[in-house]
Amino acid sequence: MILNMPAVISDSSPLINLAGIGRWGLLHEMFSEIIIPPSVWDEIATSGDILPGAAEVREACGQGWISRKKPDNNHLVNLLCQDLHRGEAEAIVLALELNADLILLDETDARRVAATFGLRKTGVIGILMRAKREGTIDSLRFELNALRERMGFYIDDQLYCRALASVEEYPDPE
Repeated sequence: MILNMPAVISDSSPLINLAGIGRWGLLHEMFSEIIIPPSVWDEIATSGDILPGAAEVREACGQGWISRKKPDNNHLVNLLCQDLHRGEAEAIVLALELNADLILLDETDARRVAATFGLRKTGVIGILMRAKREGTIDSLRFELNALRERMGFYIDDQLYCRALASVEEYPDPE
């Protein structure tokens, strides 16, 4: 189900990680358009297909559902770069400038900064939880385990259990 959200901004992590576990298609199913800043494009699309998602990002830009936009406020980008990676900083500033409905971020520090600006955010885990609720994926546990095992994505055990419980899946008893 595509939502008509005028501005969904993404950092690189959700794009890379969803592509890496074979769930790239969820992005296009959920969002009619995603906007990425130049640093995110540079990190992923110019990697020479080293990173998962490189070919997908280039193809999605060609199809028009991912677009690139540079934030105008370089001063704020540079200020945020003191604590964040450039792609995260550019994504946050772009989300502010476009009055984004949603920003896709995974890193804790970037999510904290986005929250201080009042930005609505989600990450790869939130996207997978939504996909499970909508019946697009069968098992959140399977996808979270793939993130951990294939992508080396850190998921705190408490977050893992809370995510599963939120979609009425439960961790295997040990």
